[in-house]
Amino acid sequence: MQIVNLGRLEADVMLFGGPYSNLQATRAARAWAANRGISSNRVICTGDVAAYCANPAETLAEIRDWGIPVVAGNCEKQMAAGASTCGCGFDSGTTCDVLSASWFAHASARIGPSERAWMSNCPDLLQFELGQRRFVVVHGGFTDVSRFLWPNSPDTEFQEEIDAIRRCVGPMDGIIAGHAGIAFERSIDSVEWINAGAIGMPAHSGRPTTEFVTLTVKGDVTVHTLEYDNIEAAAAMRAAGLTQGYDRALISGWWPSEDVLPESLRRQSCANG
Repeated sequence: MQIVNLGRLEADVMLFGGPYSNLQATRAARAWAANRGISSNRVICTGDVAAYCANPAETLAEIRDWGIPVVAGNCEKQMAAGASTCGCGFDSGTTCDVLSASWFAHASARIGPSERAWMSNCPDLLQFELGQRRFVVVHGGFTDVSRFLWPNSPDTEFQEEIDAIRRCVGPMDGIIAGHAGIAFERSIDSVEWINAGAIGMPAHSGRPTTEFVTLTVKGDVTVHTLEYDNIEAAAAMRAAGLTQGYDRALISGWWPSEDVLPESLRRQSCANG
């Protein structure tokens, strides 16, 4: 268990997850931060830098050059260990599980020892203070790095993670997570649970833009949309032979499979809502 304390941050923080080998989105996120004067020590990534899209090595190089703190996602852990699967938490045999074989093999084949060593040094948990509040950053969950916690997951599931984190590092005011790919905010047991979204893939909303979050010193949480050259990113995926459906998701805004999602978050339910 690697835990890193970033100390007290003195101004607003940018939070995002899942660059997912999407170089165009990563560069757009970096430009967004630079245009607003948000320094690299106040930009935090919840992991899964290399995943679905075409440019794992280039995206890793961009993130490393940016110098931002990154918590270890399941992809970092699996690639650092030389594993053959992504460890995303997909049920065996589901469409998401089957599709993951292609993109994970593509990503893993294009990163070398230096990238794997960097991944192995990503912490499991980050801590920081902002204003009068203390925050903890994990990937999916603390008990399971690839745990999916959705906007409508039961309170008991969030409570399990909150209790486990408290036992490890003590009280906190907020927890920042990723993995699910959808930005949201929940309040559980006086703790604010913030999912920072993913910049590398749309949030299954029918819009090609992706999502990230800012957190202010005053405690305001804002979900932002990230516009980037999704056409170029999708073309890069097709040129790399990654045509299993996530390339189309960059254009349509809809994931190629919904089997990982709760029923209420699936496309038909969204359309009816």
